[in-house]
Amino acid sequence: MQHRVYAHRGVSALAPENTLAAIKLCKAHHIKWFECDIDVIGDGTVILTHDSTLDRCTNRSGGYYHFTQADLNGIDAGSWFGESFQGEPLPTLAQLVQLMNEQKLNANIEIKSCEAGKAMALSLLDGLQQALTALEPEREVIISSFNHLFLAELKKRCPRIAVACLYESYQPLDDAITVLEWVGAEYIHLSQQGLSRETVARFNQAGYKVAVYTVNNTMRANELFNWGVFAVFSDVPHLYAERYRKS
Repeated sequence: MQHRVYAHRGVSALAPENTLAAIKLCKAHHIKWFECDIDVIGDGTVILTHDSTLDRCTNRSGGYYHFTQADLNGIDAGSWFGESFQGEPLPTLAQLVQLMNEQKLNANIEIKSCEAGKAMALSLLDGLQQALTALEPEREVIISSFNHLFLAELKKRCPRIAVACLYESYQPLDDAITVLEWVGAEYIHLSQQGLSRETVARFNQAGYKVAVYTVNNTMRANELFNWGVFAVFSDVPHLYAERYRKS
């Protein structure tokens, strides 16, 4: 089996997470795949962010669901990480797609479970669909989410897009294959905490590829690959062997 390493929120050990700076480092380190998180603002613009507030990773605080694209100007998403990243903007998905095309990168895009209600959640899906129309056909993308309703709706709209159901370590997996079938997923993404070889084998035998987050120890990753795991997400993808980074 060919194995893969995803740069988790870009090369987030070396640059601020979910920024173009972190994702641009993929090319420098011969990394073909990265992971990032998306949500939506008030005018339908899709942005890269993990949290539902700006407090942790920008110079601003509070929520963003009432924003328009003009409100993104002046947001510094880099200084918290280091002075050399001062002024790093909070990127839009459209900017990310352009970068993917320019640097020949592939992405696992995680849809955050929009906290602003159904209308905004549908706006997020609309914006995602629109942005992906600009992606060159050679580029690959997987859409993942803990919100499996999102994935089921996306699969109805775009049957050819590969999707992955995400699970937290505390969530039971008893009905996971039923959920995967219902959604039409090709992948399941699991926490490494409490994961067993038997669980990996169960999903592999059912025809699903298993990816595991967040694995920053290369020996642990090797163990998981030996269990049959297809891919791992890592903050330190540059430390992995080149055969994994270029898969």
